[in-house]
Amino acid sequence: MNTLHIKKGDNVVVLSGNEKGKSGKVVKAFPKTGMVLVEGVGMRKKHQKARREGQQGQIVDKHHPINASKVAKKK
Repeated sequence: MNTLHIKKGDNVVVLSGNEKGKSGKVVKAFPKTGMVLVEGVGMRKKHQKARREGQQGQIVDKHHPINASKVAKKK
């Protein structure tokens, strides 16, 4: 059984990486992979092409999880 020191709903601050110093609320935790999804942190752009004729391609912002060892609970 895998456990994390971070739970859903905790306020955390990012300790390392490009997002260092940013803070947010944990939206979801993935104990099996050791990752957490933090609100406003780990946003990536996905270029999505048109699927049907007449539809336009677009750029979509997606949340990506970050490693739980890179965050700490905010006091």
